[in-house]
Amino acid sequence: MNEPLTLLLIGVLFLLLMFILLQPTKGIIPTIRRNKSANQKALLEDALKFIYNCEYNNISCTLNSIAGNLNISADAAAGIVAKLQNMGMIQVDKEYIALTSEGRSYALRVIRVHRLWEKFLADETSMTEKEWHKAAEEIEHKLSDEDANKLAAQIGNPVFDPHGDPIPTAKGEIPEKVGKHLTEMKPGEMATIIHIEDEPHTIYSQIVAEGLYPGMQIRMNEVNDKRVKFEANGDECILSPLIAKSITIGPIKLEKPVEGKLKPLSSLKVGEKGIVLGIAKSLRGQQRRRLMDLGIVPGTEIEAELESVTGDPVAYRVRGTTIALRKNQADKIYLVKEEERN
Repeated sequence: MNEPLTLLLIGVLFLLLMFILLQPTKGIIPTIRRNKSANQKALLEDALKFIYNCEYNNISCTLNSIAGNLNISADAAAGIVAKLQNMGMIQVDKEYIALTSEGRSYALRVIRVHRLWEKFLADETSMTEKEWHKAAEEIEHKLSDEDANKLAAQIGNPVFDPHGDPIPTAKGEIPEKVGKHLTEMKPGEMATIIHIEDEPHTIYSQIVAEGLYPGMQIRMNEVNDKRVKFEANGDECILSPLIAKSITIGPIKLEKPVEGKLKPLSSLKVGEKGIVLGIAKSLRGQQRRRLMDLGIVPGTEIEAELESVTGDPVAYRVRGTTIALRKNQADKIYLVKEEERN
């Protein structure tokens, strides 16, 4: 190959490489810059959310606590704090950090998107509780205020997210914190779970694994520095105090007393009947609507008709129709057994 042709090929390859690297919309270098900018924006917004949550829960916010929450080094956290301070979003007094009015408004906009998206996922999709938070963490940095308002209107402008957290309004209004920690209950006291903290994820996963959810009624049996033992929907639950502090409870609201007769549908043996009292609030969206469409509503008689070889699913007779339900669904349908009715 002669030298001019070689130089021409090298030149063409060089231009092609520059085009791939620098193309305004799809080039590698612009893409890297956009990703870096998006990551920086996400870190700033996550920091604002964390500072807001500290203030909402009356906890002091420091540089080290921000670094721990964002899982970054203290130097990186210092850079985030300095940038937020220059933007007028926060004020720093010695080692303590607080939001300005502008920073609080910004934080509430991000929190609004996060909680609206979790509510949408809980009610309109089949995603599980463990998946809501992660998905909302990704979308909260992408939706505009206009998108958030459209989403809110689509799902009926909800007031609370599925964890029991209040959803800020479009104007940035949010109710004051209410309730008390589960660990503050006394033996014999009854209450309703009104909020479950979804961070850190490891603790939230353990709470979800216990089948606990906002709206559940509980009765405290024992509280000490080693364990918290209580009854929830007829089952005994034991948590460590550390985990129990992630659960907030409020006054119980009963339309009528059930006197311990509440049983899950899964407790019925073949041939036994019961009267449906309700469906657990943790069963949401399409699954809940399907059960109600099948006639599983308060006051309906239901009978265990046939058990599969493995014991799951079980066939139940409801309003003249036989339906099959998995145990994880039947566990969340509550009733009074026929022989226990007053």
